[in-house]
This record gives sequence, structure tokens and C-alpha cells, in this order.
Amino acid sequence: MTPDGSLPDRERWLRQTAMTDPGSGASSLDGLPDDIAGLCRVVQGALIHTSWISAYDLTQSDLASASRQTLPLSDRLRRLAATASEPLGRQRSPKARLPGTCRDFAVMLCGLLRHKGILARVRCGFAAYFYERRWEDHWICQAWMPRERRWRRIDAQLDDVLTKHLQIDFDVTDIAEDMFISAGEAWRRCRLGQDDPNMFGHGTIGGLWFVRVNVIRDHYALNGAEVSDWDTWRDAVARHQQLSDDEQREADAIAAHPAQPLRRGIPPWIAS
Repeated sequence: MTPDGSLPDRERWLRQTAMTDPGSGASSLDGLPDDIAGLCRVVQGALIHTSWISAYDLTQSDLASASRQTLPLSDRLRRLAATASEPLGRQRSPKARLPGTCRDFAVMLCGLLRHKGILARVRCGFAAYFYERRWEDHWICQAWMPRERRWRRIDAQLDDVLTKHLQIDFDVTDIAEDMFISAGEAWRRCRLGQDDPNMFGHGTIGGLWFVRVNVIRDHYALNGAEVSDWDTWRDAVARHQQLSDDEQREADAIAAHPAQPLRRGIPPWIAS
């Protein structure tokens, strides 16, 4: 359900965005599976995460590119079609997959789900299953389950190789609340003193300021901007580790209602 207990806005979560729209590649999606697990396998057979290639016994030199740039689904489908003649649903070898990050997996799955008429959205938050005793910066996809009246958390990145490598024993198409939390929930916990902000971040970088970054990124993603100026946080780490009272209050408001219409006056990360 939505935060106020009402049913989700069907049009909002079915509408493709600039990032999830398959564009001219839509016809290549028509023969794909209709179930969530099947669509996850399609995504897994097309992409490989640049930070986990060693789990597939590969090195950077084995890949044609190691770019971490998040691509619109339309561009992704064009590149997939240009590099192989087989249908999209046929799984490629790890070496033949296109490199990306967790957000690419989430964006691609979201686009496929919406194409199939399933309400879906991309979420930015933190996962507990990558490193022990740490919440890692992560993106997943959510799909609305009408019969269950809830949003299901889905991590299309977790294929058979990674689930074995990470010793994951839960359903990756229905991730529990204690395994992935939204950025807004992480912010709330930290502000209430329930969790240590330094346990949230990306690699060795973290803290309350980082949680705020993801609060804003999640807010943008829920408003159809899965890529925004807030993704340049790596260029401004030192300047923004201390948050003003106004910045914290603003994050409080956004975290409480992340799917509200995009707030005006939020400055680009570099210019803030």
C-alpha cells in the first residue's frame, strides 16, 4: 500500500519514464516471460555488475566495457541487439553480457514489468546482504502485488552465481524488510538513534550525510528521474559530511513521504 494505506496510483506506476521506456526496442520484449522470476532471469542473462565480475571468474579485460554509467532501457536494448543475434530472453554467457551497476538491473526490470502491465518502481536504499554488519548503498525494483496488497522487493542482480557467492537463502523476488530498507527508512532510524549512520554507505564511505543523498535519490526515482544531479555525490564528499539543521529538516520531510511530487528548490548536488 501507499503510506496512507490507499491503493497505488495505477497510471503512475505503469507509466514508463525516460529511463525505463524500451522505446523502439519494445517489440523485443513481447515474447518474454510474464512472471517476475522469469523476467529477473532475462535481466540477469543480459547484464553483469562491474563490481562482481570476479564471482564469474572474469576480469575487467574480459569485458568490452567497464562503464558504470546507468543507461536508459532503450539504449540498453539497442546495445544488446547490436552485440548478439539471439533473442533477448536467451541467456548470454557472463562474458557476453553488458556491464552495469545495481541500478541498471533495477531500471531494466522495472521497464520489463511495466511493459507486461505490472505496476513497478525503482527504489534507492540500503541492503544488508552484501557485507556483514553493514548496510550497503543499493537499488532494487518493487512490483505491486494486487492480491497481497503490498509492494514486493525484487533484486534482479542476485542470480544463481551471486546468491551462492553471498550465501543468500531467501527469495530474491520477495526480499524481507530486514534485508533491504528504503533510504527514507534508514534516515528515520538514524534520526531516532535506532541505527548508527556510519553503518550506511558505499564501501568505506558512509554516514548521515550519505543517507541523506540516498533519501534525495529515492525521491527523484519515485518521481520518474532514476538518474539525477544527486548522483554526483562522489565529487563532493568532503564538503557535505556536515549537515545543517535546515538540510536535516528537509530530509525529514522527504523521508516521511518520498513519493510526493518532486520538491522544488532542491539544488543539484555539486551546486548545493
